[in-house]
Amino acid sequence: MIIYILKRIGMAIITIFVIATLVFFLSRAIPGGPFDREKPLPQITIDNLNRQFNLDKPLYIQYLMFMQKVATFDFGASYYLLNETVNQCIERTFPISASLGIYPFCLAILLGIPLGVVSALYENRAPDMATKVLTTLLISVPNFVVAVMLAYFIGVKLRLLPVAMWGTWRHMVMPIMALTAGPMATIIKYMRASMREVLDSDYVRTAKAKGGSSFTVTYVHALRNALLPILTVAGPMLIGIMCGNLVVERIFAIPGLGSRFTSAITGRDYSMIMGLTIFYAILFIGILLVVDILYSFVDPRIKVSSGSRGVEGGD
Repeated sequence: MIIYILKRIGMAIITIFVIATLVFFLSRAIPGGPFDREKPLPQITIDNLNRQFNLDKPLYIQYLMFMQKVATFDFGASYYLLNETVNQCIERTFPISASLGIYPFCLAILLGIPLGVVSALYENRAPDMATKVLTTLLISVPNFVVAVMLAYFIGVKLRLLPVAMWGTWRHMVMPIMALTAGPMATIIKYMRASMREVLDSDYVRTAKAKGGSSFTVTYVHALRNALLPILTVAGPMLIGIMCGNLVVERIFAIPGLGSRFTSAITGRDYSMIMGLTIFYAILFIGILLVVDILYSFVDPRIKVSSGSRGVEGGD
């Protein structure tokens, strides 16, 4: 296990290095400069700013200086936020984006798993058909469309909840609803397929033949193994919600990390673009590593070895 984790950490470091390199050169490929304005700044001001942020140095020198900062997790100062570094911006805004990702993720799991199990148990009957319709509808509509519809009908027309800003639980309801819909439908879909496969397996038939109750067979024997595919998609899904809430944050004027990221792209804030991209990459890789380790605890048949993930034994 320890050797496997060390190898994964080594691979993660290499991946982050490649991502940092690509982000650096791609950000420099964006047309225009970070200090371009509709009303041009005086050239002497631009020269002073370029000197302050080391943009007057050769590109390879800028790259080496950037990689040195990345190695110490110092992403430098923002080009636009006065007296605030990228690290301070992450500390200030990430808790908001994290809560906006964790709550929809937990709701998707808590609602999606039971609905998927019910759909599998009542295959081709009314509950299953209703769940299929709901799943198709939620997957087909992007979260930003759901966000706009919620803001219009619940916020503007009915005036039940505030449309914008962040502060109280009332500000959180509509963004969380918009971000829960798609992931919940995905969980339902995976859970239904996995549960059907497990219920048709030999060991479940054997448990039923031995006189096991439906509750015991379903929720003790079958459910545990059926959860394995859910664990597979859970990690990427959590990051997908956090990274996919960029537009939702803009729609509801939420001062989170995603909103700051989109502003950095439009403003060509190189430090912010590179720092936030690498931060998201570290977060993504870290959660995937945790998911891989959890595999061995969810299903004891899976043994994490130094080489690869192997399966021992059978049903």
